[in-house]
Amino acid sequence: MTFVGVDLAADPVRTGFAVMRGEGRCVLERVEVGAEDETIIEAIRTATRAGVDVPLGWPEPFVDLLRAHAAGTLPAPGTTGPQWRRGLAMRATDREVYRRIGLTPLSVSTDRIAHPAMRWAGIEARLREFGLSPSRDGSGVICEVYPAAALRCWSLPYRGYKGKKNAAPRADLVARLSQQFTWLDWNGHQDRCAADDNALDAVLAAVIAREVDLMRCVPPPDALRDLASREGWIWLPQ
Repeated sequence: MTFVGVDLAADPVRTGFAVMRGEGRCVLERVEVGAEDETIIEAIRTATRAGVDVPLGWPEPFVDLLRAHAAGTLPAPGTTGPQWRRGLAMRATDREVYRRIGLTPLSVSTDRIAHPAMRWAGIEARLREFGLSPSRDGSGVICEVYPAAALRCWSLPYRGYKGKKNAAPRADLVARLSQQFTWLDWNGHQDRCAADDNALDAVLAAVIAREVDLMRCVPPPDALRDLASREGWIWLPQ
């Protein structure tokens, strides 16, 4: 069993990447920061599951708005207030994450997270060229993950562990993860994860991918599955 974790940034230099193998007990075979598209594509092609920390799609109302605006056929909305804009900014899965745990994911329509999302769109197209269907709802190999939200679900610190100034809290989080995930052999990669949050998030993405494979994460409800196949779905631990 091979589980891949990707903390996708717009720039490969800041992209975290992890490979974990095993069934009962798993070993972290590879943890690095600086993953190019080819590295990610080759790993996903042979993975049992791959957790990717990036929005896999855009809100469908936002996509419709862009098409209509480009064609000059956008009907005048009944309101242009905050509620109307919120419906364009947030995907169904983003709203569900907020409903469930009170965290609001970054908006792929209005935030800088759109840059790594555009990079992912190119990677997805390459994967289709290789005959892999990268289902955005997580029904295939790839599942969208949100490490901070998973940490909250696991009752672990989920804020204040990113950036150089938070090296000490990050090291403490790695130690707590080591205690909680007794099935995981870090294989000497704790220091790398404590030094760089991109590496840690990539490991968390791989861990969540394993949880999805073990059916310990929440899938999209039937009413949202079709929409999730286009917008993406964030898999939160139960």
